[in-house]
Amino acid sequence: MKRPYIFTFFLICIFVISQAQVSEIGLCGGVSFYMGDLNPSGVFKGSKPAGGVIYRYNINPLLAFKSTVLFGQIGASDAEYGQTAEAKARNLSFVSPISEISAQIELNFMRLYNEAGQNAFAPYLFAGIGVFSFNPQAKASDGKWYDLQMLGTEGQELNQPGYDKKRYSLINLSVPFGLGMRYNFLKYYSIGVEWGMRLTFTDYIDDVSTTYVSDTLLKIYRHPVVAELADPVDELEKHKPGTARGNAQTKDWFSYAVVSFTFKLNYQKSCSAMGTKAARYNNKRYRLR
Repeated sequence: MKRPYIFTFFLICIFVISQAQVSEIGLCGGVSFYMGDLNPSGVFKGSKPAGGVIYRYNINPLLAFKSTVLFGQIGASDAEYGQTAEAKARNLSFVSPISEISAQIELNFMRLYNEAGQNAFAPYLFAGIGVFSFNPQAKASDGKWYDLQMLGTEGQELNQPGYDKKRYSLINLSVPFGLGMRYNFLKYYSIGVEWGMRLTFTDYIDDVSTTYVSDTLLKIYRHPVVAELADPVDELEKHKPGTARGNAQTKDWFSYAVVSFTFKLNYQKSCSAMGTKAARYNNKRYRLR
């Protein structure tokens, strides 16, 4: 005879869980940085302002779905971040806007609640999938900034023997993952801080990947400015065509570290509080019988 009441309890709990789901929306701000050929190991080096919008769907006190739209800027230069004499002599540099939209899953280390007297603080891990855009640029000696992808600094679409590469895409996939902490307060509000790295599938966020192109070919078939930006050293120090300009075996990374503030759109009591009441109700009915 107990089974119908147990079954009823589980149905009530499932219903309560579905009703306890809470949506949040808010803003976040912080910094962004990049790691790659021009900044091989400097975590947070060259950080620039970043920000965006965050949406969170709390599935239960331990699990949440999150979507973010983030905007920032990244950049690096051999002159500042080069770790060897060869890297500093290469003298390459870039800046780029970087934007990402992603979907993530958050896993709290501790149960997180909205009610007074319940735990309102929890560290968490997150991982997901995203799409990001970028556009590396560099400044030439004429004082102007140029979009490097269109110039083909590594011989992309040069239509000469040995130079048949396509231009790289300015839109790519990312895999965001990292950690953070959240704190719920005043029932409807949440503040958090998180840091996440982005694994990417491109080596061209900095426009540097493979080998040098003939300086003469770039001057003839493109423009002297292209030749300058591809190898910004003195004429007598130009690199030999085919020698390494970057490391194509490694992909570029970028990162966001942000502080977020969110507002709950449809506050509901958590499953534990409502589930306890449901259990007491069922126990009372059982005792009466």
